[in-house]
Amino acid sequence: MSYIDNPWRGSGLVHPDLDPIPWPSADAAAPRSIMSQTFDPAPTPWVSHDGLARAVGVDQLWIKDERNRMGLGSFKALGAAYVIACDAAKGDAKGQGYVTASAGNHGLSVAAGAQAFGARAVVYLADTVPEAFADRLRTKGAEVRREGAVYEDSMAAAAAAASAEGLRLLSDSSWPGYSARPHRLMEGYCMLMAEAISQCPEPATHIYLQAGVGGLAAACAVMARQAWGDAPDIVVVEPTHAPALHASVQAGAALCTSGPESSMGRLDCKEPSLIALKGLARDADGFLLITEAQGQAAAQMAAQHGFATTDSGAAGLAGAMSHAPGAEARVLIILSEGPEA
Repeated sequence: MSYIDNPWRGSGLVHPDLDPIPWPSADAAAPRSIMSQTFDPAPTPWVSHDGLARAVGVDQLWIKDERNRMGLGSFKALGAAYVIACDAAKGDAKGQGYVTASAGNHGLSVAAGAQAFGARAVVYLADTVPEAFADRLRTKGAEVRREGAVYEDSMAAAAAAASAEGLRLLSDSSWPGYSARPHRLMEGYCMLMAEAISQCPEPATHIYLQAGVGGLAAACAVMARQAWGDAPDIVVVEPTHAPALHASVQAGAALCTSGPESSMGRLDCKEPSLIALKGLARDADGFLLITEAQGQAAAQMAAQHGFATTDSGAAGLAGAMSHAPGAEARVLIILSEGPEA
């Protein structure tokens, strides 16, 4: 475990690359309204689990269970599909081609949104993504293309295809010159945290948020600060093999990191989203790296208590287990996805 306190907490990270980047949205009403017109935005379960609380060594452990969000298997259902729904509300989706790269569930959200509104979805996958997932995308009508050894290679290929083929790039990350669509995508995730806040009987004292490029963590953190102020200790959890946010906050600038492939595949992103970095540098209290073994142990523990998931889905639990917030803690984690098929 490697943990750092956030030196930018409250004020935010000042850097020229972040100046033109928007802060994360804290508007859950907009996605709730738009999504209800086509999709089923029913709240996902919130569970207070005594057994896992005892295993972690805390007073209360609360789980926001995203494993069956909109029938797509993860919180990502709220993201890209919301962006496409917003385009459709303006009459600007039907017949449009959307292209993205995906390490997993983001591609399903693009495919579902495109299918719902008569658009076309093209999803680039790196070699590390299982073929079973490619087949799931195809059942949603997506065209699947393989490119590169790692996620960053497939993302570069998607960006090149957008330019060459006149497709609309719909990434869940953001970088200089590309922020409008990922900003809206992250706004969709606000629904998740708004539900959790309404479901919690009292404010959490600790929130552990897993991060790849950081979109989920940033959206949840800004919503938690809006509702609960400075009360919760918000910790961002990443794999040791992919410390994009941890390293960037420590350096005071966005970094492209390197490392071996992580078993936490959905979190195996080596470069942060700039929107997420900007928001989390202001809103998170600390950044925690977990090992492959810790991720695997948390997934096994979750499954033993009836919450089958992946190492990525259980990374927030792994963070709580390794960080040891104390016996009096009320811990909130997000079970971000179901088990792989």
